[in-house]
Amino acid sequence: MTLREFEVDIPLGRITGLRAGHEGPRVLALHGWLDNAASFLPLAAHLPDLQLVVPDLPGHGSSAHLAPGAEYTSGVAVNAVLDIADALGWETFCLLGHSMGAGIASLMAAAVPHRVQRLVAIEALGGLAETVERTADRWREAIAAARALPGKRLRVFADLAAPVRARMQANQLSEAAARLLVERGVRPVEGGFVWSSDPRLTLPTPQRLDEAQLAALVAGIGCPTAVVYADPPQPYFPEPLRSRRASLLPHGQLHVIAGTHHLHMEDPARIAMLIGPFLRA
Repeated sequence: MTLREFEVDIPLGRITGLRAGHEGPRVLALHGWLDNAASFLPLAAHLPDLQLVVPDLPGHGSSAHLAPGAEYTSGVAVNAVLDIADALGWETFCLLGHSMGAGIASLMAAAVPHRVQRLVAIEALGGLAETVERTADRWREAIAAARALPGKRLRVFADLAAPVRARMQANQLSEAAARLLVERGVRPVEGGFVWSSDPRLTLPTPQRLDEAQLAALVAGIGCPTAVVYADPPQPYFPEPLRSRRASLLPHGQLHVIAGTHHLHMEDPARIAMLIGPFLRA
């Protein structure tokens, strides 16, 4: 499957991305935090019979950043993805998400069940929770970080070697996978390159749902859902929490596969064998 560039205009601004296919199930693929549409390039090659649309989510890749003063929240992300679907003329569709994208897709499946036909969630389900006891601390940390951000300057890389190494170390990525993300995730400036993602994406959010609320959302996902987790689990989504979340799905199936967080990039053929028949069913 050959992915080609596309653009759509939504109320938030211009959204860029990759798409392929003219027949088969319609699938919106949502990438992870600080990734971009290139996250699904390896997997797309093994899913030739889908209409696959992979946007750079707002603030990522070459897509528009939010207006000054606005904040990146789950609600903003869900509405942006729905605006993308509307711009495509897709009333109903399947969702395929990785990490943050899987969290957004989970919330969408619960919030607009009449539009989401099937859900594949890779390495996340529902979102990250916060305890009630940390509410005040989270607000203090978030506001302090937001007030400090304007004083920070973007690092300029002379070439792509350093950002590729940084992604490899941060995410246990192979050089080939890291390079795909970096090449789509930087922009040229005088003296080299800077990350193209909105620096506000690195800010902690002041508000998160607690575990009981996220459990209720996951339990409210009515469509058939396939969950794929890597083993070992990520520290921020450990066992038995992640398996307990999956067990709440009314129509869910869980697959645990040895691999790293970006297993859909590093082992795409195996992931495609799992999710391809599910998405086509």
